[in-house]
Amino acid sequence: MKRFTIGAAEIGGRRLFALAGPCVVESADLCLRVAEKLKAACAARELPFVFKASYRKANRSSAKSFEGLGADEALAALARVKREIGVPILTDVHETTEVKAAAEVADCLQVPAFLARQSALLRACAASGRAVNVKKGQFMAPGDMERVIEKVTAAGGERLMLTERGTTFGYGDLVVDMRGLVIMRELGWPVVFDATHSLQQPGGEVTGGLREFTFPLMRAAVACGVNGLFFEAHPDPDHALSDAATQLPLDRVPAFLDEALRVHEAVREALHA
Repeated sequence: MKRFTIGAAEIGGRRLFALAGPCVVESADLCLRVAEKLKAACAARELPFVFKASYRKANRSSAKSFEGLGADEALAALARVKREIGVPILTDVHETTEVKAAAEVADCLQVPAFLARQSALLRACAASGRAVNVKKGQFMAPGDMERVIEKVTAAGGERLMLTERGTTFGYGDLVVDMRGLVIMRELGWPVVFDATHSLQQPGGEVTGGLREFTFPLMRAAVACGVNGLFFEAHPDPDHALSDAATQLPLDRVPAFLDEALRVHEAVREALHA
């Protein structure tokens, strides 16, 4: 298994790591508040932590949906989190033209699932020198992520994570095939389970979701041997400006992490034998 760091966070080691934060930059104050809470929760459990928030949302169900504060304001908010809270930053990019500005702030660039096969975008992220997290497309088989690895590494990428976020299951639903976590782990790069987007029910005016399954699916994913957990957390999820149906309440994060660690401890020796 490849090992590397994102800022001070060790990725791919024997400890779980967390990529977490609100879905989107709603305000600098919200990001600072959530980052501080998440940093403390992870530090208390000796979990490497990378703060995540999208500075722009390009994939929206409705034309009325919130797309962001604007690139300059949102990236400035993430820069404040990095500077004032002292944590590495992950954010999404959707086009090659976004990579340069995002890479000036972020320590890790994320390629959204819908764009996992966009060769030029993968290469641009790899060439930025930042770590890259690629979410497996809802339409892709886990073994197809080998092609993603080839594109990223050929463009100079040396720090890569592969994230499972559910597979399209008919119309308006997702399902998680836990076999995929094992298959992607065998590709040799750190594997992440997205515990909140995997519960989405896409479509309609607003994307729905099944938050009540966050803990059970997380337990199953950790037992299958993921290296890290991705999750979105918000102080008031029901009033979040994006992904209100699936974000984890911020006050539930300590219990979420404790359960993850209990499962990880139970399977760790088998995974690292």
